[in-house]
Amino acid sequence: MMKISKMASLAVFFCTCSIIAAGLVSAERVFKVGDGFGWQKPGQNSSAVYTQWAKTNRFQVGDSLSFEYKNDSVVEVEKWGYFHCDASKPIVAFNNGHGVFKLDRPGPFFFISGTLNHCKGGQRLQIEVMGLHHHSPLIANPPAAQPAPSPLQSSGVFVSMTRGSSSALLIGTLIALLWSSP
Repeated sequence: MMKISKMASLAVFFCTCSIIAAGLVSAERVFKVGDGFGWQKPGQNSSAVYTQWAKTNRFQVGDSLSFEYKNDSVVEVEKWGYFHCDASKPIVAFNNGHGVFKLDRPGPFFFISGTLNHCKGGQRLQIEVMGLHHHSPLIANPPAAQPAPSPLQSSGVFVSMTRGSSSALLIGTLIALLWSSP
């Protein structure tokens, strides 16, 4: 029987932890916009629901936003279009009840409802996607500030592992098992 020294055991442990951490860092998340509320025109007293939702989440490059809605649309626009509820120059638009946007760069993203009175009623979303060394999201308040609803705990985050990160996790686990067996 071969005895593994404490130093070798520690080296295997740290190597395994590093592989697992690397796999988890590259995990991509899918955020359901509005959580259970979804993408719809907010009520009169909750026009800041999407601003509040954005403040409770941290978005990274590689994450996605999932918009679910009925009899509506979602339009990605520039900053000017966001503040003026102008969908005439869309970057991307969906009107099929479900739209998924991949957050492919750091910086701000702006989304509005394609229905003017829905957007003016608060159905718009601004998020800040963090880069590798970004520390805090910058979310602008809508021009006409309304009292924000009480914060709700977000339940709309799903974590999906990429092929590379799941392979790294599997290899790390196998190495740990082989080194720890008698």
